[in-house]
Amino acid sequence: MSLRINDIAPDFTAQTTQGPIRFHEWIGSDWAVLFSHPKDFTPVCTTELGYMAKIEPEFSRRGAKLIGLSIDPVEHHERWCDDIEQTQGHRPKYPMIGDTDLNVAKLYNMLPAEEPGTSESRTAATNATVRSVFIIGPDKRIKMMMTYPMTSGRNFDEILRVLDSIQLTAKHKVATPVNWKHGEDVIIAASVSDDDARALFPGGWKAAKPYLRVVPQPK
Repeated sequence: MSLRINDIAPDFTAQTTQGPIRFHEWIGSDWAVLFSHPKDFTPVCTTELGYMAKIEPEFSRRGAKLIGLSIDPVEHHERWCDDIEQTQGHRPKYPMIGDTDLNVAKLYNMLPAEEPGTSESRTAATNATVRSVFIIGPDKRIKMMMTYPMTSGRNFDEILRVLDSIQLTAKHKVATPVNWKHGEDVIIAASVSDDDARALFPGGWKAAKPYLRVVPQPK
């Protein structure tokens, strides 16, 4: 099954390092960031999980929960967390899914639906496509997704930046320009007419072109 932006995120039940969950129920009324890994005890992912443990409070401040996934049993995740804490200085406190039957990876189109077998005897190379990040809204719809190669560590500061943009633009009729950061100017959405924009942005705007209307970030 292919997934697109604004699709309902597939629901599932799974075992995690914090016990069994049903995904949509676990999300509740919050935002969620699901990020996956090909296999436990892999070097790049070790650095990623440690960094996410470090910046988890930033996601919490934005009303977003973190949940990791790796195609290995939960008991392996627990031992991996020891290594992550030892080498990265931060221990993951967010749940990590043990996707031993490959169910979640298939639901999220990270492995083919017809992929046979379980996690047993699989290698990081055979799971190379399980390197995705999904931002999911309180409405359970996918707001963002991206996939990285195994040898390139993901930029999770960028995930925070995108989350800021998504949350801002969900509340206000604006879009964020290239390399935007929280607090910088934004663009009035193209769907907003000039007449409606005057009511929404009484302070006016700067327009390099009629379709490029720049205003301060709404508070």
